[in-house]
Amino acid sequence: MYDNHPVPNNPIAQHNDHQCGGGKAASVPLTEDQLKGIFRRFDTNKDGQFTRQELTDAFHSLGSKFPSWRAFRALHHADANGDGFISKDEFSELLNYAIKLGYVVN
Repeated sequence: MYDNHPVPNNPIAQHNDHQCGGGKAASVPLTEDQLKGIFRRFDTNKDGQFTRQELTDAFHSLGSKFPSWRAFRALHHADANGDGFISKDEFSELLNYAIKLGYVVN
């Protein structure tokens, strides 16, 4: 379920890597507001809906090892009307999906 990969080019988010020991500081889960901000940055045309590519880019930023797969699963989970986009009305389900994945701030 977890991608277990450090976040490239994103100093805020990192996916939970379940490391033990090593003197690493405790990780804190991203808040819903932080996730909203991260996803909204990747709405490249600012139309309020997310394409699969925009979702792939967002999950890559979050540190997903398989961002395209995560985007596919996010669409499956949150795209209630099946149009291939995450709309404003479906955005909360996208956030619920991302929260379940355990992305964290380090």
